[in-house]
This record gives sequence, structure tokens and C-alpha cells, in this order.
Amino acid sequence: MSLLRIAGRPLLASMFIAGGMNSLRNPQAVAPVAESVVRPATERISALPDDTEQLVRLNGAVQVVGGVLLGLGRFPRLSALALAATLVPTTLAAHRYWEVEDPSGRAQQRIHFFKNMSMLGGLLITADNTGSAPSLLWRGRHAARDLRHDARLVRRSVRATARPAAAIGGGRAKLGV
Repeated sequence: MSLLRIAGRPLLASMFIAGGMNSLRNPQAVAPVAESVVRPATERISALPDDTEQLVRLNGAVQVVGGVLLGLGRFPRLSALALAATLVPTTLAAHRYWEVEDPSGRAQQRIHFFKNMSMLGGLLITADNTGSAPSLLWRGRHAARDLRHDARLVRRSVRATARPAAAIGGGRAKLGV
């Protein structure tokens, strides 16, 4: 693994671990801000709990676990995807700069919004990064290609040997051997 990955993953994960711990410890502070995103989500997805504080805790737990796994380099692609999934509602709830009237407050929220979008980009790149190892999709495609190639070779060799073998077998049958 490269030095950049060893250093970069924990740095990217640190914000999620800190934010997730805050959401787990103090969900009531975040719940009023999250309400604007939680209500439409719970109306569309019946599997989600209706309690905003419970969803904030769940989001925080996913961020802590995903952040720790990403920081340790365990399941980095899966943990990056999980963190990306939690970052979208977090950003939409907490950094709605387009609703802020105060120009300085709006500028501050816009900075946070685009910081989160930058982190989302980093997570998506991390989720796509195979660490120089081929992905399962690539391996599957190449295994299928290799099997087709091997099947063609077997078919050719069978055809090439079938006629002479049949001729020899027919000749032996005529001779009674």
C-alpha cells in the first residue's frame, strides 16, 4: 500500500469519527437541524424510524464505524461508500446556505457545504480505488474471457483429433481388431 493511502485514509476518516461521536453523544443538538431532511426521508422510506434523534444516532454510528474502518484500511471501498451515503443527508440538513439570510452566515454555510462536497468527492474516489488490485468485476470479465478462449482451444483440438480417430477406429472395425 502506498504511503499516500496510509496517511490519507485516516485523515479523511477523522472528520467522520469526530462528527459521528458528536451525533451519538448529543443527538438532541443535531436533531432540530436534521428535521428538514428526516421528515421527507421517513415519509418515502418506511423502514426508517420516525424519531429524528434515533436517525441522528444511527447516522453517527455509521460514521464512526465507517470512519474507523476507513482509517484502519479495512474494507476501505465499502466504508467509503457508507460514509458517502451518510454525508449527503448530513450536508443537506446542516449546510443549507441558500436559506440563510445573513450574508456572512450564508458565506460560512456555503464554505461548509462545499467542504462536504469535496469530502464526498474524496470518498467516491476512495470507493473506486482498488489499491492496484483488480476489481471483482474486472476479474470476472477476464475469467469469462479466459474460459471462452480455453473452450475454443478444446473445441479445435477435439475437431482436429476426431476425424483421424474416427478413421482409425473405422479401419480397425473393418479389420476386426
